[in-house]
Amino acid sequence: MEEKRPKVHGIGNPLIDIIVQVTEHDLDVLGIHKGAMHLIDEHRRKQLLGHIKGKPASFSCGGSCPNTIITLAGLGVDATLAGKVGEDEYGHIYRKRLSELGVHDELVTCSEPTGSSIILITPDSERTMNTYLGANRMYGSEDVIEQSIRNADYFHFTGYMWDTPAQKSSVKLALEIAKSTGVQVTFDIADPFAVGRNRDEFLRLVSDHADVVFANSEEARILFENYDAYECCKSMGKLCETAIVKNGKLGSFISHQGTVMKIPVQGPVTPTDTTGAGDIYAAGFIYGLCKGLAVAEAGYAASYLAGMIIRQRGAQFSKEKAMEVRSHLERTFILA
Repeated sequence: MEEKRPKVHGIGNPLIDIIVQVTEHDLDVLGIHKGAMHLIDEHRRKQLLGHIKGKPASFSCGGSCPNTIITLAGLGVDATLAGKVGEDEYGHIYRKRLSELGVHDELVTCSEPTGSSIILITPDSERTMNTYLGANRMYGSEDVIEQSIRNADYFHFTGYMWDTPAQKSSVKLALEIAKSTGVQVTFDIADPFAVGRNRDEFLRLVSDHADVVFANSEEARILFENYDAYECCKSMGKLCETAIVKNGKLGSFISHQGTVMKIPVQGPVTPTDTTGAGDIYAAGFIYGLCKGLAVAEAGYAASYLAGMIIRQRGAQFSKEKAMEVRSHLERTFILA
């Protein structure tokens, strides 16, 4: 009889990453500040797509929660992604990629364009991101597949879902379902600006709903008004069973049932690209939980994955690289 695979269900913002090589002159013509992340509207999106038309482009599935879910699927975990895309070419590309990557697709569609991040890469390898939320903002409680959450072992979401009332309502319903059926909740705060807008509500989410919470040092600082990552982790650990504060090249702190431990960084001192490192750290930790590892071991798995992802461009492993890191984790922790 086949062993039951742990299931992770994520609700997030599917963004199609449109990656294009451009010149410094292109950025000047478009009036774009190099290296920044710009939130753009539909008019600006059309303008940028018009400018890059004809240039070679590559596409990948992006978004914070999707990065975590896709990585889990690559590591052999039964992973599902829910969200909203448009009835357009980019929506079709996104769903096709999810299928190729082994992710269970619970995306729904609407008439809004698929959310996208137009990533312009200059010759110096600097990435300039232009993000359009699009259909993501329309995902609501009516789109939640309740049975799918009930069947999960873990429900994962991020602070980005607090961008619109519709998105917020979907997560609140999912949290009610998780609470009533004993599904573990993992919450990645994911964005300092979201904390600034929703600090009190996020504190309630941590204390009332979350079993595992991920924050980086900046998010934790805003949440607890303290610049000390260790103290922030200690404070967050009083609100939930497992609290994690990622502290960049200094490693991470994990508080579990009131005991704080430090996990050293495992990766290059000078990273190639830190995009999505926090998303992949979350995937590594949830993977460890799914495999029954001790919390400290799950922390080492998370740190290892984050260290591997920052050695490359982009926030996802290729299929071949995912198999390599999975094999390493299985050997390290003697997993079946």
